[in-house]
Amino acid sequence: MKLKWLGHASFKIKTDENVIYIDPFAGDDYNEKANLILVSHDHFDHSDAKKIEQIRTDSTTILTTSKQAEVLKGEEMKIGATVKVGNDVISAIPAYNIEKQFHPKESGFLGFIVTSNGKSIYHAADTDHIPEMKGLKPTVALLPIGGKYTMDPKEAFAAVKDIQPEIVIPMHYGNIIGNSDDANNFKELVENSTEIKVIILKEGDEIDI
Repeated sequence: MKLKWLGHASFKIKTDENVIYIDPFAGDDYNEKANLILVSHDHFDHSDAKKIEQIRTDSTTILTTSKQAEVLKGEEMKIGATVKVGNDVISAIPAYNIEKQFHPKESGFLGFIVTSNGKSIYHAADTDHIPEMKGLKPTVALLPIGGKYTMDPKEAFAAVKDIQPEIVIPMHYGNIIGNSDDANNFKELVENSTEIKVIILKEGDEIDI
């Protein structure tokens, strides 16, 4: 798989079969049409209608919450569900705040795990450190670290110890809230205490998974 950070919580994943966008909003690399679009929730910084129209075709599948499925004319994906698109598998994981009210658990907001050819990418979306993260063990975890609306670096570090990915990439900073200092702080916390690798991407960077 190829993974590109478009900025904020927006990513593009290319597998052998599919072009997958997650939470289209940030960046300007939306020229390649999508087989699959994953939208975690309805907040403007995760679901840009113009970007989505730019990359969707008549055959594009959009998986999202019940509310956004109506708005985007997509398909509802419920927490715990699994959808197969070719040989790629998409699983829905909860994403919510525990004490903050920005992303209530009852709203059914989504995180996603994309699995292809034995490797997996967990996009945690807008979330706190939640019990459902424990033991996920993806190849790569994409975790918000900007604070206020989501986890801050220390909270994300605690989440990493539960998730146990091989690689973790910080996101949800540098656009609306959080900055590169937060990302570097997170990297230091993780790499000083675990064997887990932290990769800090610049907007537009692409890596092979």
